[in-house]
Amino acid sequence: MGSEPKNPKRLPLNPNWAQLRDKLKSEGPKPSSDSWSKSPKGVLGKRKERPDVESDDSPVSILTPTTTDSSLTSEVAMDCEMVGVSSQGNKSALGRVTLVNTWGNVICDEHVRPVERVVDFRTEISGIRPRDLRKAKDFWTVQTKVAELIKGRILVGHALRNDLKALLLSHPKKDIRDSSDYQPFLKEGRKRALRDLATEFLGVKIQNGEHCPVEDARAAMLLYQRNKKQWEKSIKEHLKLKNKQKNRKPKKKTKMRNAADLDHAAAVS
Repeated sequence: MGSEPKNPKRLPLNPNWAQLRDKLKSEGPKPSSDSWSKSPKGVLGKRKERPDVESDDSPVSILTPTTTDSSLTSEVAMDCEMVGVSSQGNKSALGRVTLVNTWGNVICDEHVRPVERVVDFRTEISGIRPRDLRKAKDFWTVQTKVAELIKGRILVGHALRNDLKALLLSHPKKDIRDSSDYQPFLKEGRKRALRDLATEFLGVKIQNGEHCPVEDARAAMLLYQRNKKQWEKSIKEHLKLKNKQKNRKPKKKTKMRNAADLDHAAAVS
């Protein structure tokens, strides 16, 4: 057997591998992992800057609940969205109702299937679409649920008479806190829109396009919470004055009756 050659002849390198080798040599060594933290344009650097970018929208976050507690509180805020029924669609019917608790967490949010056929969904305002009502609960089921939730509680909202009318419900006047009627919120004695109150007193913009009942209910609740002390004081003073006037009325009637009796007696004699 013959011995193998000491220096075997090498096969020529594949051209593709040769190009890759030359490219790696020209690029030099790869940067170490520490260079990501040192570079201001690194990915981690961009993530650190995100809070600064989001801070531009910070006023909106004022309506975001600071707790996840969704328990039923002694105060609840309600907002409803309407759809159009009747032949012309000009009659309002309940299409969605939302209730939030003291902290703004949702305790009820239901789309409602009206008793009458919906002619106008009023999507540009209500935000309600046909698909939302396909599997919605019937009116009477939702009405019963809402009645149970608000019973014996402070009801907060804006223009609540419209919402209660749509629900075919009533609520004790002493337990209603309506931001459309609160005296300090009026302008030259006139009622104002909720979006205007939210802009002026909360510094947030709402109802830009389709209305969100969750957002509106939270805005009403926050308006109440920020003015609660003075609001409740004015309610107590109003009730006190009303009771005082009520107690005075029988006395006036008694005096008038006594005077009439005296005149009658004088005429007879």
